[in-house]
Amino acid sequence: MQELGWGVYSFDHEDGTGQVEIDFDFCEAGEMADRFVLLRSMANAIARKHGAYATWMPKPMAERTGSGAHLNVSLHAYETEANVFKDAADARGLGLSQTAYHFCAGLLAHLPALTAVACPTVNSYKRLVKQGSMSGFTWAPVFACYGDNNRTNAIRVPAPGRLEIRAADPSYNPYLVAAFALTAGLDGIAKKLDPGDPFTENMYLKSQAELDALGVTSLPRTLGDAVEAFAADDLARECFGPKMHDAWVAFKRDEWLGYLNHVSDWEKDRYLHMFV
Repeated sequence: MQELGWGVYSFDHEDGTGQVEIDFDFCEAGEMADRFVLLRSMANAIARKHGAYATWMPKPMAERTGSGAHLNVSLHAYETEANVFKDAADARGLGLSQTAYHFCAGLLAHLPALTAVACPTVNSYKRLVKQGSMSGFTWAPVFACYGDNNRTNAIRVPAPGRLEIRAADPSYNPYLVAAFALTAGLDGIAKKLDPGDPFTENMYLKSQAELDALGVTSLPRTLGDAVEAFAADDLARECFGPKMHDAWVAFKRDEWLGYLNHVSDWEKDRYLHMFV
């Protein structure tokens, strides 16, 4: 990766068993999508040489931390390459410009539909839980909100001039998710949407009544919910184009139905001898 000029600056063992986090320098969205596809191929090839495999399944183990593939986003002026998301005088204290806030609001407005593309498998939604079967918090996004460097927000601001979309995992198609995220953000800029004030507290600790009072909704809980949000989003249809939109929705509805029709080991363990 270094020989390819990616600028890897972090290669750490993460919380999960055999889980690794890799961070490298940012670049133009299309090039980054190319890098991600190549990264998956490289990791798989290297793993096979050692008699193993690299999994990109978001939640391979119920009792361990899932794997995300967060999207870190900033917009830059074409001629000067200046980061137009950055503003040191930000009254909200996050170091964001009004352009960045409009972009963030666009993401939030279309987040349920975007989640379908960024978390596109049945297994994706077993990662998007507060705790599940684990003893501690997962720190995965659950709520459709944004805030400072706070991992309980679906969109956080890890540094001035940058937004991080946390409701995204390594099973996604990076070209599709980048296209729709950019389309949603630009829609927010065009409409001058405002995301409201950032959330700076641990959102996991809020009661449902508190969340309702704050107007904070949850992300889709299943692939089925997310796909229907995508199907109902006019901007998603505009971004994908009618034929691809309809084909993608049909394919994902079929995937969800296939899961619903499958009889799992969990069901057999729980119900097979219930009245025996």
